[in-house]
Amino acid sequence: MKTGFVTTKDGVEIFYKDWGSGTPIVFSHGWPLSSDDWDAQMMFFLAQGFRVVAHDRRGHGRSSQVATGHDMDHYADDLAAVVQHLDLKGAIHVGHSTGGGEVVHYLARHGEKRAAKAVLIAAVPPLMVKSASNPGGLPKDVFDGIQQQVATNRAQFYRDLPAGPFYGFNRPGAKPQEGIIQNWWRQGMMGGAKAHYDGVVAFSQTDFTEDLKKITLPVLVQHGDDDQIVPYADSGPLSAKLLKNGTLKTYKGYPHGMPTTHADVINADILAFIKG
Repeated sequence: MKTGFVTTKDGVEIFYKDWGSGTPIVFSHGWPLSSDDWDAQMMFFLAQGFRVVAHDRRGHGRSSQVATGHDMDHYADDLAAVVQHLDLKGAIHVGHSTGGGEVVHYLARHGEKRAAKAVLIAAVPPLMVKSASNPGGLPKDVFDGIQQQVATNRAQFYRDLPAGPFYGFNRPGAKPQEGIIQNWWRQGMMGGAKAHYDGVVAFSQTDFTEDLKKITLPVLVQHGDDDQIVPYADSGPLSAKLLKNGTLKTYKGYPHGMPTTHADVINADILAFIKG
């Protein structure tokens, strides 16, 4: 079991964790978090006999807080650098939110020869921002507002987001868990403001339609129908349709952060998909 860094072609140090042996499962985290957001998955799958690998996206967590390269091409290339450095073969790629976009772009850009299956959890594809071709998307000013808060007072914004819509803690009858809220804040504040600011454009304005069409391996698409961050109707079902071999699983009432709040269900369904 080890942790380490891989240096990318443009000199960025990407932090990764690599635990266990067996079939590798590679986890790509959401904005603006780190590989720590996968604790519940990594511990579960490690106990199931898998090799679990997760990295901190450039500018996030323990990776270099660089000012440049915060776009999907670099995210996909950084993931490829980790996969190649660890010589992973037959990997299952699991991406949450922005990480789901990273996985989709990685598979389309770098090919499937080192991959076996993929899982997209509450993921941003096909496209988040509203446009002529994506009338169901969110207006660009929503994302402009997020950038404004990141640039001026992200410490407060990173407290309010997990305390409210990210985990559905703003819903009637919800029981907010202070540890989960603080851990989200901790992960967010570890990263660089510039990376997080630019990352908003990367996750909201990247159109993954053609990427999704290129992917041939089996993909499980998991999405909660009460996702207040990546709205269900304009994401999960559309991605599943564009994929050649996609399976959509819808979770009634589940929030965006369901890998944390409903880890037992999400983990069991991923395990069944991997073994299926």
